[in-house]
Amino acid sequence: MADREILIQVKDLKKYFKIGKKAILKAVDGVDFNIYRGETLGLVGESGCGKTTCGKTVMGLYDATAGEVLFDGVDIHKLDKRAKKDFTKKAQIIFQDPYSSLNPRMTVGDIIGEGIDIHSLYSGKERQEKIFELLNTVGLNKEHASRFPHEFSGGQRQRIGIARALAIEPEFIVCDEPISALDVSIQAQVVNLLIELQRKRNLTYLFIAHDLSMVKHISDRVGVMYLGNMVEFSGSDELYANPLHPYTKALLSAIPIPDPEAEKIKRRIPIEGEIPSPINPKPGCKFAGRCKLATDICKKETPKFSEVSREHFVACHNL
Repeated sequence: MADREILIQVKDLKKYFKIGKKAILKAVDGVDFNIYRGETLGLVGESGCGKTTCGKTVMGLYDATAGEVLFDGVDIHKLDKRAKKDFTKKAQIIFQDPYSSLNPRMTVGDIIGEGIDIHSLYSGKERQEKIFELLNTVGLNKEHASRFPHEFSGGQRQRIGIARALAIEPEFIVCDEPISALDVSIQAQVVNLLIELQRKRNLTYLFIAHDLSMVKHISDRVGVMYLGNMVEFSGSDELYANPLHPYTKALLSAIPIPDPEAEKIKRRIPIEGEIPSPINPKPGCKFAGRCKLATDICKKETPKFSEVSREHFVACHNL
């Protein structure tokens, strides 16, 4: 991918939250990755690993504690108010919960048209036609524009959220677990819609999810996060065929196989113990307390995130 254009560069990104008077929660603790224009980068990990915080910090919804997020070579966390508004026209987000992310007091037409109004893109009949076009694009119809969010199913609401994100024709969209709150039968429809929109509009996605099988389906490359750190990063096919980090192996072993006989004999790798607190973590590898391969060095020194094969990065002392 060396010849592809880098749209986003994330360099040593950190996002800390102050808890009480002294405690510091290190939600994202030094993450590095690039996102190429037109690709989908998947970000996976257990709940609490920091993937959503990372996505929101990349979007600029959270201020970075340290590090850089470069969009077309410009650090978004150093933009003035006017430049930040221009950036929001290029980058949008689809939220996890389709129920709470839509204003219940606004009609669907006004929800979708809000970004259009903020950026003064269309007005009058042209604005209305644009809203109808966006509804049609996501599989709804123009009659839905006058309705309110409570009149729709979860899948339909997420389509409204997608239409809202598309309204100002962004280049980059953070998909923050956009299918986790939906029925399984609807999840594939939404993911296939996102894939079709990407192909037609040359969109770039950061796709955050729990569902590893769905991440494989949509992503070109995948990053695995654990307690604020990236522990493995590779092309999607390579990661699923040849996982190297013990945490990645355990996550992938939990993916169900549609063949009942193969599912019976599949070897699962259990992760024992609880996730340690991200508040003032101990030195060493954060996964050491749950890893069967951990040695003394794992508990003393933080492993370096290094390239072990072509474009396959891992942070582990045992490789």
